[in-house]
Amino acid sequence: MSSLPLDRRNALTPEALAMMDTIARAGSFAAAARELGKVPSALTYSVRQLEDALDVLLFDRSSRQARLTAAGDELLREGRRLLAEVDAVANRVRRVATGWETQLTIALDTILAPRAVFELIEAFYALRVTTSASEQPEPPPTRLRLRHEVLSGTWEALLTGEADLAIGGAGFGDASPGIECLPLGDIDLQFAVAPHHPLAKLPEPLTPELIARHRIVAIADSAHRLAPLTVGVQPGQDVLTVPSLAAKLEAQLRGLGCGSMPEPLLRRHVAAGRLVLKTTTLPPRAITLHYAWREGNGAMPGLALAWWLDQLKSPTTRRALLEQHEGLVL
Repeated sequence: MSSLPLDRRNALTPEALAMMDTIARAGSFAAAARELGKVPSALTYSVRQLEDALDVLLFDRSSRQARLTAAGDELLREGRRLLAEVDAVANRVRRVATGWETQLTIALDTILAPRAVFELIEAFYALRVTTSASEQPEPPPTRLRLRHEVLSGTWEALLTGEADLAIGGAGFGDASPGIECLPLGDIDLQFAVAPHHPLAKLPEPLTPELIARHRIVAIADSAHRLAPLTVGVQPGQDVLTVPSLAAKLEAQLRGLGCGSMPEPLLRRHVAAGRLVLKTTTLPPRAITLHYAWREGNGAMPGLALAWWLDQLKSPTTRRALLEQHEGLVL
């Protein structure tokens, strides 16, 4: 190829990719030229320019048909994907102009009941809204991005701007500028062990000294910048650290350690005999969870965030997030 190469990025235009798609569908340069309203020589010239820019052959010239080379087939496949993405981005941009955020990132503490979380997500996607991009009602254009956090990590995700909404944090501090914080509710934590754990047969109440002789299962605080919280660990106690409430539950069901968990989560396992509740001389533990969001410099929240905040106003929704622990576990 004797001509100077064109800039590759400038060559891969939506028009060039659409041209490749048309030629492949039509089966020949002549048929594609008729469909595009061009003369065949102009189409051939455009293809050669694209080949020069990429420094590859896209079509096998030994055949009268528009037969793609391996490189041409790859460009066609990727080009179709890129064209679909360009169309999707254009539609999304037009819809976002109506007030829907492009993306809403929600930091969820793993203490929340996953069934209730996914019911909210399901309800959000079931919404039908009309935007300037379409006359027909469609699901909200906002992409949801979920983050699993623990203790201070939930608050940190909001403070650092990595999340727009944080739900379930227990370590929320004083309100910071640009952040609103409201209580989600209180949740009781109860001490439990597997029936085959050494503490299961000992008389109650268990003392801190006795508990300290046995391994505790603790969930690692996911904060990286804020001071991590350590909850329920006795001085000198062996600790098995796990990343989530689901992992803590699994570890305690297997008798790998002891510890406190939300009473609604323990309820069905205790009823089935998989865990045993034990009273202790430690002070009763109840924690207050919160939800918080970024205000956006005084501006009204986007429509997606406003919908989630409206759901969290409901006492029924807040209670479900703390209690509906049946089914899947995050």
